[in-house]
Amino acid sequence: MPRKLHNALTAVEVKTAKPGRHADGGGLHLLVKETGARSWVYRFMLKGKSRDVGLGPAGPGGISLADARDLATALRLKVKAGIDPLEERQRSEAEAKAAEQVAKVAGITFKAMAETHIAANKDSWRNAKHKQQWENTLQTYAYPMIGDLPVAAVDTPHVLKVLEPIWREVPETASRLRGRIETVLDSAKARGYRQGENPARWRGHLAQILPARTKLSRGHHKAMPYDAIPAFVEQLQGREAVAALALEFVILTAARTGEVIAAQWSEIDLAKALWTVPAERMKAGKEHRVPLSPRAIAILEETKQLGGKYLFPGAQRSKLSSMAMAMLLRRMKLDVTVHGFRSAFRDWAAECTGYSHEVAEMALAHTIGNAVERAYRRGDLFDKRRRLMADWATYCASGAPAGGKVTPIRGEVAA
Repeated sequence: MPRKLHNALTAVEVKTAKPGRHADGGGLHLLVKETGARSWVYRFMLKGKSRDVGLGPAGPGGISLADARDLATALRLKVKAGIDPLEERQRSEAEAKAAEQVAKVAGITFKAMAETHIAANKDSWRNAKHKQQWENTLQTYAYPMIGDLPVAAVDTPHVLKVLEPIWREVPETASRLRGRIETVLDSAKARGYRQGENPARWRGHLAQILPARTKLSRGHHKAMPYDAIPAFVEQLQGREAVAALALEFVILTAARTGEVIAAQWSEIDLAKALWTVPAERMKAGKEHRVPLSPRAIAILEETKQLGGKYLFPGAQRSKLSSMAMAMLLRRMKLDVTVHGFRSAFRDWAAECTGYSHEVAEMALAHTIGNAVERAYRRGDLFDKRRRLMADWATYCASGAPAGGKVTPIRGEVAA
């Protein structure tokens, strides 16, 4: 009968043993490779099967002989209790990996995932404008609501919180925004950052909650007639709210909502009465210079006292909510949209002034003429636009006629 091994190895042998498997007894083995690498292995028998569990490196800087024997003893006790040490280790490693993945996913916000998706796909998009539109709609509408939320946690109520306030106001923009949110969430799922159905999908999901775009007004915004603007501005100046100041600034500059609420002080030159909107925030993807009237400057001097980097700060000095001005109009019980004030300005310029079509269109940052005409027109008619906006500010400050008031107006005009 062969002699049962027990503490067969010595510390010297651990260092000098030749390539092969060397038994110490009790299932503990020293494994020496041809390269000289040494490691400890515990061999056990469970349910009629022999299995090996690696314990770690042996030799200098590794696990000592005494420690290896202690580890083997602990594993023998587990085997005696019917526990498979190899399966236990694999399960523990899987749980640790899962916990690590959960922690990693929790750190991936919707905004971070959106930025990753844009960066990965921008080169394949047809033009730079497409990238700017993606960034602008998400920056204006989605990020304030769900930007800091873990992408794995975004669910239907979150998507609706973003979409419902603008679904009827700007249906085309809202529809495109929904598609972009859906794409970002699909991208997150493909990268392993979320599971389950996409809460932004239309067919069979949001289609059962939101009205179809075809049932909404398309490409039009309810606007206030320009002759009601002075009375309305007078009412705005009687309200102590950042949203009221922002809305008056929108009217005076004929700018878009997103351009105004994302505007930062770094874009403003008060001395030159100039606001320079960077290309990435403009719908046409081109830098736009906006002349500021004395009243617009006065508004900025007032909001500058509020601090923060945005012209019109919201909660915790972040930018004003994209819905703040729309909600103000609702509280004033006016059936008009913020975007519609651009139409009012355009109608006033056409009907009440002698400024050319090009000057008015450039004030609205619209692209004018064909490619050839644009190639020859190097300037932006800034001086003429400054005079136009000064006249518009004077008109807006002219006040309401005797007994005049602003009443809800229903009507659709092209944006």
